[in-house]
Amino acid sequence: MIIIGECIHVLSKKVKTAIETRDAATIQELAAAQAKNGAQVIDLNIGPSRKTGVEVMQWMVEIVQEAAPGVRLSLDTTNAAAIEAGLQRAKVRCIINSTDATEARLNAMMPLAAKYDADIIALTLGDVGLPTSADARIALAVERIIPAAMEHGVPMENIYFDPLVMTINGNQDQALETINAVRFFKQISDPPPMTTCGLSNISNSAPNEMRPLINRVFLAMMLGAGLDSAIIDALDGDMLEVIRILDQRDASTPMGKLYLGIFDAYAAGELFDNSGVDLTNEDLRAVAKTVEALENRWIYAHSYLRL
Repeated sequence: MIIIGECIHVLSKKVKTAIETRDAATIQELAAAQAKNGAQVIDLNIGPSRKTGVEVMQWMVEIVQEAAPGVRLSLDTTNAAAIEAGLQRAKVRCIINSTDATEARLNAMMPLAAKYDADIIALTLGDVGLPTSADARIALAVERIIPAAMEHGVPMENIYFDPLVMTINGNQDQALETINAVRFFKQISDPPPMTTCGLSNISNSAPNEMRPLINRVFLAMMLGAGLDSAIIDALDGDMLEVIRILDQRDASTPMGKLYLGIFDAYAAGELFDNSGVDLTNEDLRAVAKTVEALENRWIYAHSYLRL
């Protein structure tokens, strides 16, 4: 899978301060660390940045390219002028992050993707908000996003569809809808579009100590369904280990076998059967119960691992 590192994000106090003070060393340290850990793309999230977006994005692109030469960049802002400024300074093919399915955003972002031969993340978000079914997400892709891409000459393989992951806490049924949307995206065309997601959204509002586990398990399910890339914490060693296990099909440990079982079930379009899992092992049980929670088999509660 393509790892898009998420650690340079304006919502981080450390990053926000570094941007405000133009502390290049802090940003470059985060960029270099993510690249060292295998991130093929580094996301540069500067927020809306309406007043200073152009200058900030130019600065970010320049200093990150110095720290991680050759690594692709994801230009993450709603400010179209800032995205174009970043595209002009970039020495690599970038990803525009992002457009949605509204006319205004498509008209602003698709021409940039065509002009600069950039990939583009397309959120299945319309005028009335986020759809709650896989079918509705696909409808936005087919009826709005793809026609706009064709109009502006953006190849299908340059589009990364993002079904918009919702938190398990309060939107538990949406995990499977998101997974099904990824499956359907890969069947839209030949060649198929790419797929991506902001993975950590699945665990928003969950206790901090539980978030990495939920993220890892959901990633295995999504990869089985055909996910091509994800915006993740590229400094999370446990997450990277799961990616390694799935990439190398390493079943040499009970945990490796479990994650491969999850992946294979979703690759086959099935739910995961945990009957072969040693539930007396606390770590294996935690993963198996997290799958159950994401499959909406019972009502999610923060205490689910203790039940």
